[in-house]
Amino acid sequence: MGSYRLRAQVAQGLALSVVLLAFLIVLFPYLWLFLTSFKPPALLSRPEVVRFTPTLVHWREVLGSDFPRYLGNSVIVGVVTVLIALLAGAPAAYAFSRFRVGGDRARFGVLIAQMVPPTVLIVPLFLLMYHLRLLDTLIAVIAAHLTFILPLVTWFLIGFFDEVPRDLEEQAMVDGCTHWQAFYRVVVPVIRPGIAAAALFAFVLSWNEVFFALLLTGGDSKTLPVAIAGYWTFRGIEMGKMSVAIVVAIVPVLVASFFIQRHLVKGLGGGAVKF
Repeated sequence: MGSYRLRAQVAQGLALSVVLLAFLIVLFPYLWLFLTSFKPPALLSRPEVVRFTPTLVHWREVLGSDFPRYLGNSVIVGVVTVLIALLAGAPAAYAFSRFRVGGDRARFGVLIAQMVPPTVLIVPLFLLMYHLRLLDTLIAVIAAHLTFILPLVTWFLIGFFDEVPRDLEEQAMVDGCTHWQAFYRVVVPVIRPGIAAAALFAFVLSWNEVFFALLLTGGDSKTLPVAIAGYWTFRGIEMGKMSVAIVVAIVPVLVASFFIQRHLVKGLGGGAVKF
């Protein structure tokens, strides 16, 4: 009995050590960026220096520039893209799931946009935005992001709608609901965890996208990834400013994850019981 307990404790200790090691490996780059954002300019080229007197010079230079405007642009683009993708993607996914619109071929056809390289789409998108006089606007970036986020959200939600029993909608319609009312009053609350996960995933994709934003914007309409890439200059990488920008860029994703996590932990049955 004693040897069994000892082996269990050793195995638990080894498992905990592996988890802590993996956690440190994942966390180290973020910690290094955070420390670099406070390093004096003279020590930026010496990554081995850990002990130093912190300075806010990089934070003042970044936050005192146009960077907050670019941060706001990314927030607007991400939020609007997610809202449009959910408003259009959820009904589309419901139609694919319940009414088998287009059959199985149409389901897989939704993912065609994900198989096309972005370089193929940028030329027609650029010409379209040019003729519509939408270049260097956030509308152009939102439209470009929807080309790959909307199909992904639709495909993502199809599986959640497939798991919802049809009896819930039939019972709602027996009680007097129309098909549309049954959709947004009964089915949507049930798949709320899936909608939350899709929203977070779509926001992260839009937040990190740089290719379309780089070619369709400039000046005041830049997004955060483009602004971060701008710290890579012909003189070299402005490591202090880039570290500050990356640290700031992480915060909105963490905040969004914090507010969405309560929806992610709820099971599908919770919505059915409540509504």
